Amino acid sequence: MRTTDVVRHDEARCIWPARAVLGEGPFWMATEGALYWLDIPGRKVHRLDLQSGAQASWDTPLRIASLAPRRSGGFIAGTERGLAFYEPRSARLERLLDPEPEHPHNRCNDGKVDPQGRFWVGTMDDHEEAPTGGLYRFDAQGHLARIDGGYTVTNGPAFSPDGRTLYVNDSPRRVTYAFDLSPDGAASGRREFLRFEEAHGFPDGMTADAEGGLWIAFYGGGCVRRFSPDGAWLAEYRLPVAKTTSVAFAGAALDRLFVTTGREGLSAEELEAQPLAGGLFELTPDVRGVAPVPFAG
Repeated sequence: MRTTDVVRHDEARCIWPARAVLGEGPFWMATEGALYWLDIPGRKVHRLDLQSGAQASWDTPLRIASLAPRRSGGFIAGTERGLAFYEPRSARLERLLDPEPEHPHNRCNDGKVDPQGRFWVGTMDDHEEAPTGGLYRFDAQGHLARIDGGYTVTNGPAFSPDGRTLYVNDSPRRVTYAFDLSPDGAASGRREFLRFEEAHGFPDGMTADAEGGLWIAFYGGGCVRRFSPDGAWLAEYRLPVAKTTSVAFAGAALDRLFVTTGREGLSAEELEAQPLAGGLFELTPDVRGVAPVPFAG
């Protein structure tokens, strides 16, 4: 990681003090004008209407760690028991497949849709101990491909605006990998893009902006950081909570950046000092995001 003159900000605003155990997976749904996000162990899907401010929440039948809209309606989900189609309003969940039946202690974790409409999802050891997790690509025809392995906790992924670079975090190792991504979904040339020190926290969820900057939330670091396409550290946005988990651009102009956070594992003293832990925050970045694509299935 190359450090430049980092621009530091402290204007994070909590817009939903939801007290999520582990908030994760935010995504913008332009057709509804709403931001969705998750509480994985709390088994919740949250929805925020950005125009009215109306909030809604639904209980989930399984722990859902990633969610993305489908072109045909409803959502695709990465759950504790594999991939599924899911509709929160009716609580209907159709299980599709378990990518790793040989690892019963693994579960799906973070997931995103690439510019071609394929769902990329990582898996992890639910005990966060063994490097049994992997990275998978799932397409509209129902084909699942294992792309990479050896992860303890797979996070991200994120895609460059031109769709040619895939970024993935191995959180416990504090490493962000980059892959060359071809239009047919082949990922190659894995390389270490960023490596972080213990004081930085763990790289967690992330997204790319329209200029190619990579925004990463740092679990235990209490911040979101922006990096250039060549790995320079450009900016840091501090939050009043330690466990920042993921980020997503949203809004009609994609000029609003939302950050999920958690309160899992915090002591009574830490919770007293961080009353907004588990809330949804908003930042004001100086760039815009990239319009998300629905899963093609």
